[in-house]
Amino acid sequence: MLHNFTIDHQLNHRTIRKFKDQPLTEEQLTTLFEVARQTSSSEFLQQMTIIRVTDPQKRAAIRAVSTQPYVGAEGELLMFITDLHRNELIRHHQGNLDDRRIEKTEMFLQAYEDTVLAVQNVLNAAESMGLGGVILGSIQNEPAKIIKTLHLPKHTFPTLGLQLGVPDQKPQLKPRLPLDKIVFENEYQDIDPASLKDYDQIVNTYYDLRDANRRIDTFTDQVNGPKLNGTPQVRDQIAQVLHDQKLCLDL
Repeated sequence: MLHNFTIDHQLNHRTIRKFKDQPLTEEQLTTLFEVARQTSSSEFLQQMTIIRVTDPQKRAAIRAVSTQPYVGAEGELLMFITDLHRNELIRHHQGNLDDRRIEKTEMFLQAYEDTVLAVQNVLNAAESMGLGGVILGSIQNEPAKIIKTLHLPKHTFPTLGLQLGVPDQKPQLKPRLPLDKIVFENEYQDIDPASLKDYDQIVNTYYDLRDANRRIDTFTDQVNGPKLNGTPQVRDQIAQVLHDQKLCLDL
């Protein structure tokens, strides 16, 4: 493998959930926001917005949706919003009141991709600065409450949260699937689930030895767990929330 400063930081990625009570500087924040701004954007439509959440009550509301005590406890809390509303305003200002194109799934996916790319870009930059972070997909538990908390207009959707700060923990490196299970050439290839036995043992050992949130588990047991077994989930409401926000209306 090749090694350089950037690659070594990316390969050393660990999710940080505990931060020191030490705020980021304005210089650090501006740098991270500039990184987000320069992230690749589909068709240069730039359909992403960041909301920095500093209000204790709003942070508490987001924590309640996430059901994780560390959310909004320490560090910076950034909410990344898929945002077609800004371009809607521009179109209306220029006399075009037709929102049908904005409300199609294809346009939502473009904006969603812009937003997700920005999250990862900002996290990479933060880690290169010696900071740590955790991506908060848990805001999808009740997106309607996040929309209300952040006063989001129609044609927007809260995509991911990102909590950043000075790390106050050193978690183990989480083992990932082997490359031969995720990288193929020219066409998709099915894997033999039985061939994951060794990887399951590695994951089981990782959870067994982890300092915090001790659990005994394997990768295949998680895949075959309640989340994918037809059990109703709180996130099953997402399609309806998207429609309420006048997004993906061709579904």
